[in-house]
Amino acid sequence: MEKIIKDRAKKLLEEGIVDRVVGWKKGEYGYDNTPAVFYGDDLDDLVYNSFCGANLSKYLIAESKKEGNIMVPLKPCDTYSFNQLVKEHRIDRSKIYVLGIPCHGMADKDKLHAKGIKGITGAKEYVHIKSVEDEEDDYSELQVSTIYGDKTCRTQDVLLEKCMACKSKKCVVFDEVVEDDQPLPDRTYDRFGMVKRLENMTADERFAFWRTELSKCIRCNACRNACPACSCLKCVFDNDDSGISSKANVDTFEENMFHIIRAYHVAARCMDCGECSRVCPQGIPLHLLNRKFIKDINEFYGEYQAGGDDESPWPLVEYQQDDIEPGAHKGGGK
Repeated sequence: MEKIIKDRAKKLLEEGIVDRVVGWKKGEYGYDNTPAVFYGDDLDDLVYNSFCGANLSKYLIAESKKEGNIMVPLKPCDTYSFNQLVKEHRIDRSKIYVLGIPCHGMADKDKLHAKGIKGITGAKEYVHIKSVEDEEDDYSELQVSTIYGDKTCRTQDVLLEKCMACKSKKCVVFDEVVEDDQPLPDRTYDRFGMVKRLENMTADERFAFWRTELSKCIRCNACRNACPACSCLKCVFDNDDSGISSKANVDTFEENMFHIIRAYHVAARCMDCGECSRVCPQGIPLHLLNRKFIKDINEFYGEYQAGGDDESPWPLVEYQQDDIEPGAHKGGGK
């Protein structure tokens, strides 16, 4: 797949259809591929494997404001973020050539390390394993390159949280799509399972859970910086007059406030791309705050997926007479 992306990018650049490419390049380690911009002579540095979890949509906000056109390979889940940003007029759709690419799920380095797979230098192709005895037992394996030789593990066991709750195998927006020659087994995973567990806790238990998790926060702002929905030109937390602009947490209240305010700001706009949790160096499950809001919005306003298209209004931005009333606890609404 990496070769296909490179070849297509090279051709689009040669034909003058695009002026640059936004993709991934290898980071310091074999598992930390990072977003980058390529201009043609450096395309050999572009990579695509199971460590390309970073959502490229966020980086198109700044790039689309520059001169020239861009090609970007987007995984199916990334196209939802792209659509939402187009809907919010954050990126210029006319400047971007979207190459829809297949994805078998991105690997979580921590889960690989937990399995004893260390010294990772890269990842190879997924291998689809078809059961002879039971067709429903099909699965895929991930081959990982390490300094100790190649290692293999079951894909399902090492997926990022966001990939376990995969929204779709199909891109919802593209100018061209690359067909997948490897089938992807269906996965059964309760997206809101942990949210339901939190809801069933007492208020004190829930408070203790979040205090334990949020107390780990070092205010590095990685969650905010990677989140496609956090696209304000001036963030409230960077406002020197707000009294909360310092990066370091002054007290426990500020730890809570930063993440709760951020979650409210992306309510009904969060695509559940999981970038906040993926980039958190402290391993805080920040996506659970967003999923709680998504679950409530689905119950109150009807099933809704942010970024499913680039035109329709989303909940909380337009008033309907049958909207749920403040203080209600059960769904209804439109």
